[in-house]
Amino acid sequence: MGRVRSMLTRPMVAGALAVAVVLVGVGLYWFKPWTLWQDDTVQEALPEATAAESADPSAGRSATPRKAPGPERTAPVTVASGDLISHEHATSGRVKLLRLADGSHVVRLEDLDTSNGPDLRVWLTDAPVKEGRAGWFVFDDGLHESLGSLKGNKGSHNYRLPAGLDPADFTSVSIWCDRFNVSFGAAELGRV
Repeated sequence: MGRVRSMLTRPMVAGALAVAVVLVGVGLYWFKPWTLWQDDTVQEALPEATAAESADPSAGRSATPRKAPGPERTAPVTVASGDLISHEHATSGRVKLLRLADGSHVVRLEDLDTSNGPDLRVWLTDAPVKEGRAGWFVFDDGLHESLGSLKGNKGSHNYRLPAGLDPADFTSVSIWCDRFNVSFGAAELGRV
């Protein structure tokens, strides 16, 4: 009787171990827990608009640059802004919706500080920003537009809005985890 029991338990133990190894592997791939301890810092300059300055070749060795013909360089105009609040993960920083001289728009994240995670995106949405757990899942319920992958979980970076997208249709920005459909943090855009 002992031999029969021994023969039955060995394959069951081996099978259970194989299943456990597969489940751990899938869990590690899906959750990527090591990203929570890795920081990616990105520091992009404020986007500039049109017409770079160039030196006049006829000026010889003069250090005085002359403006190229065409539109003048102008600073972006802040159309809307807001402060990030925490949702699933502690998140802070400032969001600005900028209009460039050529009429295009950019979402700028400034002094962003959040956790890293799998498949993080920057979303422009029409959802209200709610504090606490009530705000974690609302951003995919209505109109939303992905501006691309989050470039870094720390720093300041820019996300260009696609041509033809009307920024007036959107009221908030979310750092969205596409893998788990949850907001890491979000900001209500107050019109300036």
